[in-house]
Amino acid sequence: MSYRKTMSNSSPLRKPSASSKSPRPRAAEASPADTLHRVLRLANKLMAPFSTYLEHRYKISLNEFRLLMLIGRHPNSASHELAEMTGVNPMSVSRAVAALQKHGRIAVERDPGNKRRKTLILTDEGQRLYGLMRPQTDKVATYLVSALAGQEVDMLNQYLDTLVDTLEATDDSGNSRFLEFTRPDGDDEPTA
Repeated sequence: MSYRKTMSNSSPLRKPSASSKSPRPRAAEASPADTLHRVLRLANKLMAPFSTYLEHRYKISLNEFRLLMLIGRHPNSASHELAEMTGVNPMSVSRAVAALQKHGRIAVERDPGNKRRKTLILTDEGQRLYGLMRPQTDKVATYLVSALAGQEVDMLNQYLDTLVDTLEATDDSGNSRFLEFTRPDGDDEPTA
């Protein structure tokens, strides 16, 4: 079944015209840098609805939005768990958590089963905002895969999982293989 059928009649999928497409090398000619460029371009394009419709209206940053939506889907998560789920560094998560708390959108509670663990929950205001923004997020997700058949979506998810696993792999000492591989030549110490 095609995901095109899940889209409303008011917003049909339109393929870009040949003149609107950016030049792309054929798959056999694409370099790893071409692939990286495509992934980065995709990520940037996916943020357009957020910056156009949500950011200013709800006075929320991208990281705050991502965390709010994740807490809505995974209630009672801890900050470090959200950092792992999003791939956002812990300091950025910490800043977003502080901003969401400041605006009364989330609360931090001690886990009754583990007093050292603090969980994040949506407040009434956070629930309200989550309810307002969730349909927009679902529309973005639906549109993203609208030109793919179900089997292609499954394959895309497998590729994405493989790429994430590759980036998250560690060596025997627990060091990131990705950061070690991408370390500039002659740089023995990681920078802060």
